[in-house]
Amino acid sequence: MSWITILRKRPRFREVFAGFEPEIVAAFGDAEVDRLMADAGIIRNRAKILATIGNARLVTEMAPGELEAFMWSFAPASHRRPSSFAEVPATTTESDAMSKGLRARGFRFVGSTTMYALMQSSGMVDDHVVGCHRADD
Repeated sequence: MSWITILRKRPRFREVFAGFEPEIVAAFGDAEVDRLMADAGIIRNRAKILATIGNARLVTEMAPGELEAFMWSFAPASHRRPSSFAEVPATTTESDAMSKGLRARGFRFVGSTTMYALMQSSGMVDDHVVGCHRADD
């Protein structure tokens, strides 16, 4: 599945997963899973839906700030700006470690490529290519 497909479905995901509020999603049961599986506006993969609910439950068991601290502990100390799109990696040693650390805590569907995308979207890394007006030089 392409990233653009996921991005286009993001508003509906946000809506059906209660604004991504972990406490609400963690309380989802069989009726909510059935509702989600019937919703054509999202990707209807039972394993991923169940993982999302399970991951939300794990988040609610963490102390305030624990998840953020854990995730930011994998931010690279330095990052070289790519000069072309071909130089933008899909994974890094840091995203590999983040994925492994989350899986060790019981999280599912947290592969290295997805974790690198999270690192990009959260500002842990800035992969805007040299010369891009959005590059933070």
